[in-house]
Amino acid sequence: MGLTDEFHELAGRVRNWGRWGDDDEIGTLNLVTPEVRRRAAAAVRSGRAFSLALPLDEDEGIQVGVIPDRNNPVHRMTMINGALDAEDPEAFTSDDAVDLSLQAATHWDGLCHVSYDGHIYNGYPADGIDEAGAGRCGIHRITSLTTRGVLLDVARVKGLEVLEQSYPITAADLDAAEELAGTAVRSGDVVLVRTGAQIHLPDDKWAYTLAGTGLTMETAPWFHERDVAAVATDTITFEVYPFDEGIDLAVHLLHLVEMGMTQG
Repeated sequence: MGLTDEFHELAGRVRNWGRWGDDDEIGTLNLVTPEVRRRAAAAVRSGRAFSLALPLDEDEGIQVGVIPDRNNPVHRMTMINGALDAEDPEAFTSDDAVDLSLQAATHWDGLCHVSYDGHIYNGYPADGIDEAGAGRCGIHRITSLTTRGVLLDVARVKGLEVLEQSYPITAADLDAAEELAGTAVRSGDVVLVRTGAQIHLPDDKWAYTLAGTGLTMETAPWFHERDVAAVATDTITFEVYPFDEGIDLAVHLLHLVEMGMTQG
């Protein structure tokens, strides 16, 4: 299905092209100002650290080969107790390498990740991407992402451990999860949307891959109105699948191309 009138209407409502200048390549991360960082630091209570990352290895990685060349990392030893000087060996060293698909596990999407009508974020031409990579809006433009994170637990709102397969998350769901969180989402925040899909890991990677639960197009204005800096979910597709209104990567297009909001 092609892009619908509803899609184009939403795109016009959330477009941020030119908002931070014609040369901007980081989009909504401009909202993470020094004041926002200070506010985030002031929110720390316990100081406890914990990881939000998924396993990044060949055996427990999340990829199951659905998409070509998006594989789990392959680790190999390039040297095992090898002598630095073969003629007079005194010191020995081991070394290794990793062959890694950059979507193998936890990651942020660069704003150049998707395009339509020949453009990526801020109107840059999509043909600026070639075998050398992205000339504009690559993930390497993001040098720091330190701000307040707000967990919107949609599964908990529904009284579930995990949302049903292909459940479409709505703006009303986000409102309810925000109320449950007990704090308002503010400008410069990163929002973490929980569906519970990771309950399938590590035992059933296919169930995780096919969960299909995710954000719908109607949620894009919700994030735009609150000036959210970035959004991450606990699913592999990020947005609902089958895709909303049958539009391939509809939410990706609205977030990355129109809003300049990176996804995790």
